Amino acid sequence: MKSKGRILIVDDKPINISILCALLEPEFTLETAGNGEECLEKCRRFEPDLVLLDIVMPGINGYEVCHRIKSSPVGGFTQVILVSGRASPEERLQGYESQADDYIVKPFDHDELLWKVRVQFRLRDAHARLFKLYGQIEANNAELEQRVAERTAEVTAVQDLVVFSLAKLADSRDPDTGEHLVRIRAYSQILAKQLSRKGPYVDEIDDRFLNDLYRASPLHDIGKVGIPDAILQKPGRLTNCEFELMKQHVIIGAEALEKGLKQSSAAQFLQMAVDVTRYHHERFDGTGYCAGLSGCQIPLSARIVALADVYDALTSKRTYKPAFQLDTAWEIIVEASGSHFDPAIVDGFRVCYDEFLQFASQDVAEDLQVQKEIACLVGA
Repeated sequence: MKSKGRILIVDDKPINISILCALLEPEFTLETAGNGEECLEKCRRFEPDLVLLDIVMPGINGYEVCHRIKSSPVGGFTQVILVSGRASPEERLQGYESQADDYIVKPFDHDELLWKVRVQFRLRDAHARLFKLYGQIEANNAELEQRVAERTAEVTAVQDLVVFSLAKLADSRDPDTGEHLVRIRAYSQILAKQLSRKGPYVDEIDDRFLNDLYRASPLHDIGKVGIPDAILQKPGRLTNCEFELMKQHVIIGAEALEKGLKQSSAAQFLQMAVDVTRYHHERFDGTGYCAGLSGCQIPLSARIVALADVYDALTSKRTYKPAFQLDTAWEIIVEASGSHFDPAIVDGFRVCYDEFLQFASQDVAEDLQVQKEIACLVGA
């Protein structure tokens, strides 16, 4: 059974309260107050759905009481009808300015007042239903957003896995690179994050740039799939002819990625992957290959990956050389500032070099752990 609506009747004249109580009591649950202060107190305890409020009372007048009710946290759920002998347009307007929902002039017609009260309750019920519906919509939207976020994360994770697996497939043809792609991605992120904090590229490196670089950097040597094994795995120095052929891997990779980019505009990180693949062997002084770009003509992403790639090549064992000492690799990178590398990126490298070392030590520890686990399995 639906509960009765609650009405608070506020008037300093007992006779007026008696009349209103006799009229409303059959349909509603009633409470009364004799002045503004008592009204505000009973609003907190009684929590009325509707307040029938006189204007001229001792202490706080009805306009101020109405304003305070409507300004309270539950004011939007409490209807207020001003009931007053004041009938001028200015006084009515003042009542509506105090946020009253309706205005009835004394002496009032009993039937009219009763129906005005019923209308206010219908309005209140409609507001309540609308508020509930809005809450349901908000909850549904939140759930939908959560599902979309989860699905997007799943798609992104699968995309990353496929891209990295593709890069790994090309990288696997070189027996000495090991976890080269993991390190390149990590070194590139460390550098880019440092450059996003300080230096001339702060405004260029945002979350989108970092995310795209994370996905794009492992693809830098994807074009090596088109290089013969005899050249790719040659233990000695390449001949001039062989080196010219090796250079083509940047073009092969970039063109393959460009075709993928044309097929799917959704994978926007591929544009950065194209830049990284095509230009990561360019040099800041213009002596690199294959486009012969210099300075800031070289995309920032490619300049970052170029340093990360060379540092990893220096500190890793290859078929044609042993791994350099860390101090030696550091000196080679720093000395190449302005020639091979962007000076601002080398400055960033200096600042975040400890993070390079920290990652490398973690990488070694993980590799040793894997070797131990394999040894245990073999022993078993």
